[in-house]
Order: sequence, then structure tokens, then C-alpha cells
Amino acid sequence: MAESRTAIYGALAANVAITVTKFIVAGITGSSAMLSEGIHSLVDSGNSLLLLLGEHRSEQPASAQHPFGHGKELYFWSLIVAVLIFGAGGAVSFWEGVLHVRDPHALEDPFWSYIVLGCAAVFEGASFTIAFRQFTRERGDTPFWHALRISKDPATYTVMAEDSAALVGLALAAIGIFASHALNMPRLDGAASIAIGLLLAGVAVLLIRESRGLLVGEGVKPETAREIQAIARSAPGVRDVGRVLSMYVGPEDVLVTFAVTFAPEMPASELARTIKQIEHTVRERFPKVQRIFVEPVAPPATDAPAHG
Repeated sequence: MAESRTAIYGALAANVAITVTKFIVAGITGSSAMLSEGIHSLVDSGNSLLLLLGEHRSEQPASAQHPFGHGKELYFWSLIVAVLIFGAGGAVSFWEGVLHVRDPHALEDPFWSYIVLGCAAVFEGASFTIAFRQFTRERGDTPFWHALRISKDPATYTVMAEDSAALVGLALAAIGIFASHALNMPRLDGAASIAIGLLLAGVAVLLIRESRGLLVGEGVKPETAREIQAIARSAPGVRDVGRVLSMYVGPEDVLVTFAVTFAPEMPASELARTIKQIEHTVRERFPKVQRIFVEPVAPPATDAPAHG
């Protein structure tokens, strides 16, 4: 958690500085794209605070009402962040662009806009680099896109998604401002704002989809479940292993439960040792599996032989 907070703090520091500068320049130049970028950075600043809140609340200890802890708090707040990106970022930027296209007005000297966009690109790039390095350490040898798809830490991938969208948005804003002046077509600045809004909405939809899956009880990958079954089947005295039921209760906390059918002649003491060994092996192979519940099941009774 401490390392993922580093990425969030980096994003927060960059966004606060950029937000103030963008709004000042948007007021001076009258650029719709720059105003959209200011809104974007303001939303990102608020999102970083919400992610920090989510991380703090997710670390609260388990209680009688929350026996599995509060790990899903992080998923809830990441969902709120995604909704804010869609509404306060994407929708507002899109509408601002539509208004500017319908009622265009000439822009002022774009010099300061380019300065701000350049500085913002440096800050956003630094923030993205911090988040990317954190993600690289977490994924290890796993291919990048596969690791990104299976990541369950919204603090890291949300910052990466926001910073990526910010960098693309800066490029769109720069293109819109340049084209507006070069071609003397102020509507192009509004078109850039519309493009930024669509970009933010697209990123938000992806984040909402991921948060939804985790909130409604997403479990481990099918191949992980099969490997857990194989570990249990290889234990002595095991006749059969039932379906593995699992759920992420936090980015680094997975709950797993499954039934195991043991040989009927197996002593209780040996059965208990075997269950502990299965749990130890599963945790050793999959460190994120913190909670394992093995349900011992008696084998089905066979019909007694008929006597003549």
C-alpha cells in the first residue's frame, strides 16, 4: 500500500500545480480546450484524494460487522473516481466543446497556452513514470498488457489510466489550439475539447467496468483455481476436490474455499495435518490467498453387497 501511495501522491502534486496554471491561462486566452484541460486536472486532483481516502479506509481492521475487513473500500472509491472522470471530466469537457463549436470566438495569443501545456506534459510524464515503475515492480515477469488486465490494485492502474489520458489530452489540446490559430478556425479548439471529453469518457468506462467486477465479487482466474485443485488432489488421502470458490476482498487479499473428499479410513489427526499442508502449499504458491477454508467431506457411501 505504501508504494501505491507514492504514485498517488506524485499524481496529486502534479495535478494541483497544473490545475491552477491551466485555469489562469484559460481565463487569459479564452481557450475552450485549455478550460477542458483545467477541468480534467481538477477532477484528477480530487480523484487522487479519493484514492488516498479509499486506501486509508481499506486498511481498517476487521470488526464484528465486517469480519473480512474493509479491503473493498478501495474498490468502492475507485468506482466513485471513475464516475467523476466520466461526469465531471468527460461530460463537462464534451459540453464545453459543443458550446465553443456552436458559438466560436477568436483566441488570444496562444504563447502561454503552449508554455502551460509543455509544463503539464513534464509533470504528468513524471507522475506516469512513478506509477509505471510501481506497476512494473508488481507485475514482475508477467507481460505488461496481461498484467494490466489482471491487476486488482485500482490505486496503481487508475493513476496510470488518468496520466495516460492526461498526456493524450494535452496533445489534443495543443493540436486544437495550434490549428485554431494557424487556420483561423476557432471551432477547431472546441473540437479538441470534444475529443478530450470523449477520451475521458472512454477511460472512465474501462475503470467503471473493472471496479464493478471487483465490487460484485470477482474471483481468481480459472487457471489459478485449477492449480489450487491440483495442489489439493496431490495431498495424501485425498479422493476428490470440489469447485474452488474465491473472491478478492482487497488487492492483496483473496478468500478461497473448497470441499475435499478424504479416504474414509483416514484418522482425524492425519486429516487435520493434510488440510494444514494444503493451506500452506496454496499460500506459498499464491501469496495473495490470505484466507483458505477447506471443507472435509466424507466419501459417498457404497451399497452393501447382497447376501444370498
